[in-house]
Amino acid sequence: MRVIQSMGLLILIAVCWSPEPVQAAEPVLKAGVTKVDIADPAAGPPNDPLSARVLILSAGETSVALVAVDAVAIGEIGPIRNEYMATVRAGVAAAIPQLNGNIVVNASHCHGLVCADVAERTVKAIQEAWGRLEPVRVAAGTGTETRIMENRRLRLKSGRETDIRHAYALPADDEVAGLGPVDPKIGILRVDRLDGRTLGLLYQFACHPIQGAASGKNTADFTGISSRVIEENLPEGAVALFFQGCGGDINPVTYKNTHEPRDCEPLGNLLALSTLKASRSLTAGEATDLVFTREVIEMPRADLAEPIAALEAERDMLVEKLGGTTLSLKTFLPLVAKYRLDTKYPSAYAHEYLRELRDEKNDLTRMDAENRKAMDAYIQNVLVMEEIARVRTNLALMKRHQAKTVASGSRTIPVEVTALRVGDFRLVTFPGELVVQIGLNIQSKAKHPLTFVSGYTNGYIYYCPTEEQLRNRGHAQEDSDCLLAPEWQAQFEGKAAELLSRVE
Repeated sequence: MRVIQSMGLLILIAVCWSPEPVQAAEPVLKAGVTKVDIADPAAGPPNDPLSARVLILSAGETSVALVAVDAVAIGEIGPIRNEYMATVRAGVAAAIPQLNGNIVVNASHCHGLVCADVAERTVKAIQEAWGRLEPVRVAAGTGTETRIMENRRLRLKSGRETDIRHAYALPADDEVAGLGPVDPKIGILRVDRLDGRTLGLLYQFACHPIQGAASGKNTADFTGISSRVIEENLPEGAVALFFQGCGGDINPVTYKNTHEPRDCEPLGNLLALSTLKASRSLTAGEATDLVFTREVIEMPRADLAEPIAALEAERDMLVEKLGGTTLSLKTFLPLVAKYRLDTKYPSAYAHEYLRELRDEKNDLTRMDAENRKAMDAYIQNVLVMEEIARVRTNLALMKRHQAKTVASGSRTIPVEVTALRVGDFRLVTFPGELVVQIGLNIQSKAKHPLTFVSGYTNGYIYYCPTEEQLRNRGHAQEDSDCLLAPEWQAQFEGKAAELLSRVE
């Protein structure tokens, strides 16, 4: 009996003296990466690889697959079809139900050609990355790159804006008053193995990768080059994912050059070096706070009937400004050469002009005046025709989108938006070509400095310019190649703030 009493006393003492209950361990952040080739074999040997790169993050009950695709868009335009996201989600749901549909696919917006089975290859890559999950630490920060991009919208002295495109000519130099802003920040999320070796590096930047390869071959453009260079400077097996930012109105700096081959490689090298420099300055730490949210929202569609009518009237007015001229291209070009070569004595040697002056004649001088007048008239017609080309090109875009709106029978368009937080890194996504000012606005109001905004994600709804830019409809691609009504900007910027508050 005493033994039993003693044992009971010991149990009671152990219960009373036991330390505080052990708390459940915080979830360990895990990550897995992979990449898969997606170049279209029918396009011939590519200049450089085109890939789908995957970074999966997982902590506790939350897992997210981040996918960077070397393609122009996720649906609607280019080789990736509209059913891509549904196909990928269905395939992943069957194989990895734990992901719960948390898939974020960003298109770099390069204009490379990808294979027909890109959705199936994406699913396979996500499965591979899931099978490679391991504990990791993360580092977040920013780099800076100012040398490779420019805002392609030109502010004109008339108060209008136009843009730098290959679809039409630039305005005369003396009409240009200024440029729009750029965002030089490179958003960086570095994922390290526990032994310190980098496993994956997500870097985000805003610029159209439309430089092309000097070879003319299929290419992932400068963002594909930068990813390859980064990976070559990381441990074996590490993957670098480029996420396009708010690059809707941002071009590579040498986009319209005609005196040297268009070559994406120098720009890609610069972006890679700036990214690596910034990444190496970051210190990885423990992170267990992986938070993700996604939502489908409705954005307002624009009724473009009135802007189309106004632009048609402007086109007709420009046609009326064309005047008759005695010159043709065949006679204009030789005159330009002569009158630019020698502005004082263009039509003959100097002594012939002097002889006419001695003999009180002015035949050459009078002919020069007539030729200069004819050249001015011809140049004026050329400038008007260039403006007509700009108007007609952008008018066609507006008519196409008006037809889409009418066919939809809806005043809104559904879009998927997401927000992610891992450690100090925060990302908001949207499926349109966001112009840079949208990203700058959201970042300026965000509570945390390491907040980034990516367009071109989980779908595609064309350009998304600011309300102010939409007052310029018909004169630049961003405001013409757009489905949205002006109030979309305030609605999305408000939703972005809400999404960011959800992941805090």
